Amino acid sequence: MQNNITKLFNIKYPIIQAGMIWNSGWRLASAASNSGILGLIGAGSMYPDVLREHIQKCKKATNKPFGINVPMLYPNVKEIMNIIVEENVKIVFTSAGNPKTWTKWLQDKGITVVHVVSSVKFALKAQEAGVDAIVAEGFEAGGHNGRDETTTLTLIPMVAEKLTIPLIAAGGIATGKAVLACMVLGANGVQIGSRFVASTESSAHIDFKKVVIDAKEGDTQLTLKELAPVRLVKNKFYNDVAALYQKGTNPEELKTLLGRARAKRGMFEGDLVEGELEIGQIAGLIHEIKSVNEIVTEIVTEFNEAKKTVSQF
Repeated sequence: MQNNITKLFNIKYPIIQAGMIWNSGWRLASAASNSGILGLIGAGSMYPDVLREHIQKCKKATNKPFGINVPMLYPNVKEIMNIIVEENVKIVFTSAGNPKTWTKWLQDKGITVVHVVSSVKFALKAQEAGVDAIVAEGFEAGGHNGRDETTTLTLIPMVAEKLTIPLIAAGGIATGKAVLACMVLGANGVQIGSRFVASTESSAHIDFKKVVIDAKEGDTQLTLKELAPVRLVKNKFYNDVAALYQKGTNPEELKTLLGRARAKRGMFEGDLVEGELEIGQIAGLIHEIKSVNEIVTEIVTEFNEAKKTVSQF
């Protein structure tokens, strides 16, 4: 599985563990990196001093490369970027913002920059901004999502057709067969989120992990498009959002209902009723909580078996 993605990050397999808010602390990132893939710490849910602590703990737990996912919409993004440089982290995945803002600044400091997009249009803008690689994420994915609702199956070949830099597929990927499918469609690697939420090393609350492995087809829905589209498990909070839509609502009412720290309450603290529970459609194929190493081994084994099957076609 060696290719331009494994070379770019100096990893064994072209697989990235997504940097997800409230799920991706140093334990998950270091376990992922130790398993031969690229682990990412999700900075989106961390105050700057907390991020520094996670980076330092991750360094002690692995001697392999790891990176930081930074949603650029947060007000303390400058402080976060400075901490990344001070702590000598060499890989940054940016999202939720203009890639031109930080790409050159980071690259001038020897940092590899990858940007997450949900459309061909934004993929081309990121390429023009000079990023080293792109993650193209289909709307099957959990958490915040693209407005166009383009699925991974169509997004990846459309982006691959236009790009000249490495492409990483995301959204609805949890198995070796899905990894192979994405690579056949033109991706050079994959980013996997939901499968690693249901890992022993994830910082998600155990009750949320149980919701993930119990989820079935149709248990998640993309909503809140007027604010920022997000895929959620259908719980009481989701039903309250749906009720607002049914009566006719506006962004201010939605903001009031959403309030603050809903995602933390749901995913990190385990409030399954009022919390925001972000997970992808692929949760319907996730049935067990396993260690990161077990998950990676399963994915790689299935990838190799599927490759043999396809070659016989």
